[in-house]
Amino acid sequence: MGKIITIANQKGGVGKTTTAINLAASLAILEKKVLLIDSDPQANASSGVGILEGEAEATIYDCLINGMDPMDAIYETDTPNLHIIPASIDLVGAELELVGRENREFFMHKVVHPLRGYYDYIFIDCLPSLGMLTLNALTAADSVLVPVQCEFFALEGLAKLQETIRRVQDHINQRLSLEGIVLTMYDPRLRLANVVVKEVKEIFGEKVFETIIHRNSRIGEAPNMHMPVVLLNAGSKGAINYLNLAQEFLERNAAVEGQGAIAPSMD
Repeated sequence: MGKIITIANQKGGVGKTTTAINLAASLAILEKKVLLIDSDPQANASSGVGILEGEAEATIYDCLINGMDPMDAIYETDTPNLHIIPASIDLVGAELELVGRENREFFMHKVVHPLRGYYDYIFIDCLPSLGMLTLNALTAADSVLVPVQCEFFALEGLAKLQETIRRVQDHINQRLSLEGIVLTMYDPRLRLANVVVKEVKEIFGEKVFETIIHRNSRIGEAPNMHMPVVLLNAGSKGAINYLNLAQEFLERNAAVEGQGAIAPSMD
């Protein structure tokens, strides 16, 4: 049964979509069957794996709002073992359309859960907000992965995200847990970056992944080439970072499965 992981942070510019694309692709390179669901109207995760605007006949909007079978919205990518349900600008209206519907928090759950048997991991990339689409993603997920940039105001908004996760745990999705914190955009030459790393680890402890994503030009170039960095340049520091993160991710999940336990909550 595949694990569903929502990648969320309502603060923009933290490397959320970059992490969604490259962690998913790295796990696929490591021979895991992976589905990436783009739940952001900007559709950057979609274009980042090669599905450009207007190319997809079916998107996550069709599944959420029009009741389309999600199997009809899945597309292969150039990365072996990586599939995607793309997004479109139509998702801008989905927030309002969902508000008036019964059981509005469970529409993503209905889309994703029938797919669990086909994949090892399903990642949902959220838009940078805590609106209805993100709430749907958290309701559907087993865990949430939070990218945090190694820059000024790194922890800005995390308290609000923590509170949202607790509310989802308390009222909608008791199984939701914290997959971990991923530190991104790290430049070891900057004193502030090292201060942020220390501060985040002091607050979140073992919930912080040991692998840190460094600033790397190849990571920045990859979206323009519409491919994950592991396909653009597998030997680059960015690609190696994400492959290491994928390996650590697998090791953590294997350890949890071996213990017969769930990942820790954010309490």
